[in-house]
Amino acid sequence: MTHIDPAIGIDAARALFHDELAQAGSDAALQALRTRWVGRKGSWVAAFMDAVGKAAPAEKRALGQGANTLKREVEAALETRLAALTATRRPAGAVDVTLPGRRPRLGHRHPLSLVRDQVMEVFSRLGYQVLEGPEIEDDYHNFEALNMPEEHPARDMQDTLYLATPLAFALAEAPAFASAAPDEPSAEASARAKAGASARPPQPLTLLRTHTSAMQIRHMERHDPPVRLVAIGPVYRRDNLDLTHTPMFHQVEGLVVGRGITLADLKGTLTSMAAALFGAQQEVRFRPSFFPYTEPSAEVDIRCIRCDGAGCAICKQTGWLEILGSGMVHPAVFEACGYDPAEVTGFAFGMGIERVALLKWNVDDIRLFYENDLRFLEQFPL
Repeated sequence: MTHIDPAIGIDAARALFHDELAQAGSDAALQALRTRWVGRKGSWVAAFMDAVGKAAPAEKRALGQGANTLKREVEAALETRLAALTATRRPAGAVDVTLPGRRPRLGHRHPLSLVRDQVMEVFSRLGYQVLEGPEIEDDYHNFEALNMPEEHPARDMQDTLYLATPLAFALAEAPAFASAAPDEPSAEASARAKAGASARPPQPLTLLRTHTSAMQIRHMERHDPPVRLVAIGPVYRRDNLDLTHTPMFHQVEGLVVGRGITLADLKGTLTSMAAALFGAQQEVRFRPSFFPYTEPSAEVDIRCIRCDGAGCAICKQTGWLEILGSGMVHPAVFEACGYDPAEVTGFAFGMGIERVALLKWNVDDIRLFYENDLRFLEQFPL
């Protein structure tokens, strides 16, 4: 930008102004140009006015008239240019249709939904029926029919959330569960269900289910063997929210009943499931345990996916990670459903969806699944 020097003359200054005006393309540039040319101090016009006072008497008149003319021309030219810019400016809130479109952000499946769908796919391929049922249960289906009568110490294993006001109707009379492969109960099963209902008075719904095993009881009450199903859905327990516990979590429980079902069938099924969820080379270990509704019972471990069995903080230096509980169905459970334990056998297993997700993706805090933080959720496959 040329230094302000009135010695160049009015005509040269006029030409210089028009050159600078041609380069001004914004309101800010026009305002800067106005200050530079017609401002009260330090502008071109102010410099010419100062020069008038120092000029010879014969030159003052012509120089003064030239400075005033330049001022009027500059102001008029600036107003004209500002009007032109205003006429071409977009209205407030206008949309520029020439801009490229904004690509919408793709959503991500929730990691628990991914695991749930993967588990359902595994067992659907194996021919299992998928059930979803009521989340409010009665004491009989949630505990007693599963070989946990009142005062049974096993009830302490599951700290239960009871309703303040029981719901006074019986789901046994109007089963409220959905099936991925619906079917009608046989005549024998219907008769057995009615006989069981008459012998056992309707019970009010008193609690939030602590496991999805209640759906296995409801299904066996209405259907004859063979049975092959998985019950999946949310369950509730009185747990404090911390790194590994939450009062609501998701569970999947499997049940197979028929003639000649053995512990070998259970082992083969769970080994296949572990391979599908964690990789074909995944090792599985069965440990003796206790569950009131299975006998014998076993907890199932997988080789630690973090250290590959070498021992680390995740597996507590054991090289193994617990994943689920399982066992052969207890004869008392069959008797509660009207099955003859001398004629049929079966196995059952149950695991937490959150537990699988924690292990599968090496997540160390179960609370992350429920905080809806996009920075966490976007790390999982679409």
